[in-house]
Amino acid sequence: MLGACVEKPSTLERVKEDGVLRVITRNSPATYFQDRNGETGFEYELVKRFADDLGVKLEIETADNIDEMFNQLGKPSGPVLAAAGLVSSEKRVTQAKFSHPYLEVTPQVIYRNGRSRPTQAKGLLGKKIMVLKGSSHAEQLATLKRQFPTLEYEESDAVEVVDLLRMVDEGQIDLTLVDSNELAMNQVYFPNVRVAFDLGDTRDQRWAVAAGEDNSLLNEVNEFLDKAQKNGTLQRLKDRYYGHVDVLGYVGAYTFAQHLQQRLPKYEKHFKVSAKVEEVDWRLLAAIGYQESMWQPEVTSKTGVRGLMMLTQRTAQAMGVSNRLDPKQSITGGAKYFMLVKAQLDDSIKEPDRTWFALAAYNVGSGHLEDARTLAKREKLNPNKWLDVKKMLPRLSQKQWFSKTKYGYARGGEPVHFVANIRRYYDILTWVTQPQLEGQVAEGNLHVPGVNKDKPAEQSPPM
Repeated sequence: MLGACVEKPSTLERVKEDGVLRVITRNSPATYFQDRNGETGFEYELVKRFADDLGVKLEIETADNIDEMFNQLGKPSGPVLAAAGLVSSEKRVTQAKFSHPYLEVTPQVIYRNGRSRPTQAKGLLGKKIMVLKGSSHAEQLATLKRQFPTLEYEESDAVEVVDLLRMVDEGQIDLTLVDSNELAMNQVYFPNVRVAFDLGDTRDQRWAVAAGEDNSLLNEVNEFLDKAQKNGTLQRLKDRYYGHVDVLGYVGAYTFAQHLQQRLPKYEKHFKVSAKVEEVDWRLLAAIGYQESMWQPEVTSKTGVRGLMMLTQRTAQAMGVSNRLDPKQSITGGAKYFMLVKAQLDDSIKEPDRTWFALAAYNVGSGHLEDARTLAKREKLNPNKWLDVKKMLPRLSQKQWFSKTKYGYARGGEPVHFVANIRRYYDILTWVTQPQLEGQVAEGNLHVPGVNKDKPAEQSPPM
């Protein structure tokens, strides 16, 4: 009818018409950052899948602080979705609407090892505390202050979680609050940080859309997150970003930091040369070398494998290695063998799983790996997903299972640990071989600096 009001398109309709999903997030290792291969991070990967589901392009914008994120949400031509490890709260539900949950986290009080450890909220009094401005942790402290009026703390929008952990690690502040997932990702870089206690119950992280009556985008988000939960997408992402974070422990992290400075420089050039020839990331080769020998070229195991890459006599000969104790030859042979094992894997195994399968086969043999994949099929799991096959590998040491396999008994738990350790070493090597960090490593400083606001910090994803 002429003169009738034209109904305004819904948010979802606008996103589809524009062909762009505009998302606002934080620039941090647990959410979104840039590495040599482009954009990555847990939140980024999840929201990218959502954009792909909608059939639109993803456009990411980062906020300097959490308050700005909520202020920008829903502005004309601005972001329509916030994906940044957000937790719903009384204050926030007035600013935005929240999706179904996708990650459970626990708020934790962090202190420096060697200093007095608070064990309850009262222990925060008289301490120098800093948290992110506008964060749910700042809200928690504001609530506590009503109970303990002498509680003092500072909110800062000039820092990110990695900065807060570094400041505790170096003793610049006494305490901070972070969520368990962010601590898990970063703890290995800060050998002095410890959990004092959990502050409150576990909480759910959610995405947020602008407040108002338009639920079109929110409904689509909820449908996507529910589906990601059911089809294993969320679990795979959790495993990729958080599933291998506790492998090293405090002692292992400290030892690795020492060896990184004292041993790696002698062999780094050999790793880089072999990596270029074989077209593989040199840091992955270095991580394998560390797992095998802790970068010691003259090691011999009880079973007779020798050298920096711990090659068997047979493998060494096949790879053209005449002296297994020569570090250059060992690295060359190890790189060739790893890429050969990887090339022989079934074509149906795609990255990043292909790398993890290759590492497992490098450790336990491709026959045993195939047995584990067969067991996965029988259990109606995906034989091409590392997350599924790694559950089956330990069964190869149990008679009820290995008696039904082609290649029989294997110490199946070993490749699971082997892969987990290498993933961790690789993560650390990726952080500390950033151009802006290399000088600090040479000087014996392993700390990862805070995110530069002008240029996102570089870190390769766990492949």
